[in-house]
Amino acid sequence: MRKDAEPDIDPFFAQHSQTVQCEVEVNGISRQVAVDEGESQLAWLARRKNAKGEMLLDPASLEAGERLRRDLTFAQMVPRITANWDPSLGDSDGYSAPLSYSEVVIAARQRADQALRAVGPDFAGLLMDVCGFLKGLEIIEAERRWPRRSAKLVLEMALASLARHYGLQSQAEGPARAGAVRHWGAEDYRPRV
Repeated sequence: MRKDAEPDIDPFFAQHSQTVQCEVEVNGISRQVAVDEGESQLAWLARRKNAKGEMLLDPASLEAGERLRRDLTFAQMVPRITANWDPSLGDSDGYSAPLSYSEVVIAARQRADQALRAVGPDFAGLLMDVCGFLKGLEIIEAERRWPRRSAKLVLEMALASLARHYGLQSQAEGPARAGAVRHWGAEDYRPRV
């Protein structure tokens, strides 16, 4: 309700959104920020469980989708409704030359283009709709005339492909030899070079 809103959040916005407070660290400075959990379909899906009690989206798929969403936003490939009042995107520590705004946009556009090419044309449109335009799965199913509940399955496959492109996995996997003992030696043992 409006009267329960945090002091620094617009009461009307608080009434019509699912905001939670979380801590974000930028350039070594931690700040409390309000995050609208209802904005992203991926965050909504990540909080849900299937019939077996497993999460619908694994952490790697969620991170891959959010990474694509950030790149699409920075690349200005999705429409904005309001003006951008964010501070400069440059690096302020003085050790490296900051990127200009156009360089940030171009770099993000190249990353988004590479990711969408990597998943292929079958999944790229769906990922643009979910990660870029923040469309709900029901809307996507209606627009594409897909059977009910099919968009969730296709989205899981698309996000798995995107996670592979980014090199993200839910579990760490190393080479087969990683668990083998290579050498046992005494305390005074020194290898020959």
